[in-house]
Amino acid sequence: MLNFISFGSGSSGNCYLLYTESDALLIDLGIGTRALRKYFREYGIPLSRVKHILITHDHADHVKSVGKISHDLELPVYTTRDVHKGIDGNYCVRCKVPPTMTKILEKNKTVQIGEFSVTPFRVPHDSTDNVGFRIECQGVVFCMMTDVGFLSDEMRTIIGEVNYLVLEANYDEEMLKAGPYPEHLKVRIMGTGGHLSNLECGKALAENATPALRHVWLCHLSEENNHPELARKTVEQVLRSYGIAPGKDFQLDVLKRKTPTGIFELVRDSAPVEQQLFTNEEMGRK
Repeated sequence: MLNFISFGSGSSGNCYLLYTESDALLIDLGIGTRALRKYFREYGIPLSRVKHILITHDHADHVKSVGKISHDLELPVYTTRDVHKGIDGNYCVRCKVPPTMTKILEKNKTVQIGEFSVTPFRVPHDSTDNVGFRIECQGVVFCMMTDVGFLSDEMRTIIGEVNYLVLEANYDEEMLKAGPYPEHLKVRIMGTGGHLSNLECGKALAENATPALRHVWLCHLSEENNHPELARKTVEQVLRSYGIAPGKDFQLDVLKRKTPTGIFELVRDSAPVEQQLFTNEEMGRK
């Protein structure tokens, strides 16, 4: 069975886990190593199950701990050549990825990584490079799209192909415009190399989702320029305006910045709708 957990989603640190009974991969490692080890203990998942790391881009909130975890656990790190160069030059990554653990991915070229079939694709952002991941495993198609400057035609096509999607809803436009950020930063966030707004996220889903889509998680919310309920309501309003019923046509959840989710079980199209195996509250009692 394929499962998904978010350990953190936002500028304080991003990290996600996809795993089966015998294999696991981490997507981004922007949270601390102590927190990561703690979470694995609380979830009852052996950290040794993780065999691979995927990295979307080289900003600190996505790579801070990648070198340390790769070094300590001898885990290969997969991303593009430019992202690897960015990681090497990032002063926030104190422990660098060992050269023997550096694995190069090419955009739009599918590779088999353990039990996972992984296809990286370009995601516009003002990092050294940035990719999303289309991942197939056990008949399920999962996708990660974060730090999105704008939605390309390729990304629209991929949304139409997936069963499970993690998609950025970074900011509310009015909150950002009225907020304390300097003007140049506001321009950067709203620009084609910045982030996706709640409204843009809603339109991306409404215009490209198909009946194959089962669950969407909104990720990378800004602490200063967004709020979980505002993000959810904005996306839901857009979906309803297109005749899409959130909770019926597909599930919609918001990933918190610093709080791990429960465990989500991801199932094939022919199987019953996935369930969250453990809630956040249940995990806290473990």
